[in-house]
Amino acid sequence: MERFQLYINGAFVDGSARFDSLDPATGSPWAEMPEAREADVNRAVEAAHAAFLSPGWANMTATARGKLLYRLADLVQEAAPRLAALETRDTGKIIRETSAQIAYVAEYYRYYAGLADKIEGAHLPIDKPDMEVWTRREPVGVVAAIVPWNSQLFLSAVKLGPALAAGCTVVVKASEDGPAPLLEFAKLVHQAGFPAGVVNIITGFGPKCGAVLTSHPRVAHIAFTGGPETARHVVRGSAENLAKVSLELGGKSPFIVFEDADLESAANAQISGIFAATGQSCVAGSRLLVQASVKDRLLAILKAKAEAIKVSAPDDMATEVGPLCTKRQRDAIVAALEASIVAGAQVVMGGVCPNGAGFYFPPTIMDCSGAPEADCLRREMFGPVLSVVSFETEAEALALANDTEFGLASGVFTKSLTRAHRMIRGIRAGIVWVNTYRVVSPIAPFGGHGLSGHGREGGLAAALDYTTVKTVWLRTSDDPIPDPFVMR
Repeated sequence: MERFQLYINGAFVDGSARFDSLDPATGSPWAEMPEAREADVNRAVEAAHAAFLSPGWANMTATARGKLLYRLADLVQEAAPRLAALETRDTGKIIRETSAQIAYVAEYYRYYAGLADKIEGAHLPIDKPDMEVWTRREPVGVVAAIVPWNSQLFLSAVKLGPALAAGCTVVVKASEDGPAPLLEFAKLVHQAGFPAGVVNIITGFGPKCGAVLTSHPRVAHIAFTGGPETARHVVRGSAENLAKVSLELGGKSPFIVFEDADLESAANAQISGIFAATGQSCVAGSRLLVQASVKDRLLAILKAKAEAIKVSAPDDMATEVGPLCTKRQRDAIVAALEASIVAGAQVVMGGVCPNGAGFYFPPTIMDCSGAPEADCLRREMFGPVLSVVSFETEAEALALANDTEFGLASGVFTKSLTRAHRMIRGIRAGIVWVNTYRVVSPIAPFGGHGLSGHGREGGLAAALDYTTVKTVWLRTSDDPIPDPFVMR
């Protein structure tokens, strides 16, 4: 079996313990992973804190930080085949997506490399004639970046890129499920030449690793991607250090199709939105809201396309849906579908767990038009399960779209420009895709509200989020200071 290590203070080290990582395609162990516990977490955070204060990083110019990020971007692009193969092996995500996605991750580092020396303060036109006042944007300090197993190199880039551009130091905690690609990525950080301690990469389990990290007194900012329940623990932990917290959580995103839409295009986008990445995506378009007049036609198109999906080994470039990452996730989906059927949902296709090795689950479509409280319609399934509801009017579509505790992504398919604008204004979600779906860019902010979290990743705003504002007052008068007992 392959053997991985933690990366702490510029060195590859063993953790306090080790655990096996399972290959989702077979269900068998394939690698030994290092398990970070309290002592390891403390070493990583202290290393990040020391690096933050060290002249080698603290006095490095923003332009020089940008050059390091450019170097890292080039290394990521070069290593994309190896990283993709590891992600596929350790998480079950299909190779055709990991290969493309990781190559594009390099663009995130390039984007933030270019932003590093463009994070500016401002001169203030203050209302006092004998004062010059300006602001400086300075790095907040040590960042705890906690990422899940799915799209982990992308989800770490949208944290590491802006944090390093701003001048912070970082401890990245990879998920205990499928951490191999991030632990391998540490070699690229080392090769790029970042000073020791600037980036530390660990993995471990919640109570002994994640909880220690998020409550550590040296941590100034927590950037978390994951589920709402874990996020609650993160927020509670942050009460100990009063760290700033940004949360990118799950979703139950509405995918709305009106009768005037191009149904073929909408069906292709819906297939991408729910069955790509085996449905294990926070922006999965898992709730199809379709106008009743075209429901049967659209379902027929979707069913034909879904039945043609190739479900197979994730390392085969022809595979379109691979296994789920863990057995517990598959078990949770099966239980939710059973409860949904009891609640009145009907199986259009799929829904049956296959025999054989691995954690596979087939593309599934559930008609929930008569089951508004079905689990599969309300819960984030994090798997290839599409729940369908019909509507009659635009107002009903909007009400259904917003009938959720989540608010991450949404999709609207219509040829009417005026309707599109009305839906854009009315939908309560951080992202609205119109006549497209599941598109990202480093230039565009990404995030949600409600149980989908708060804060944004991507774009200039993300880099500013890792800074704090310092206000500088400079008195220009040579006259004595007037009455010291009166605030000026």
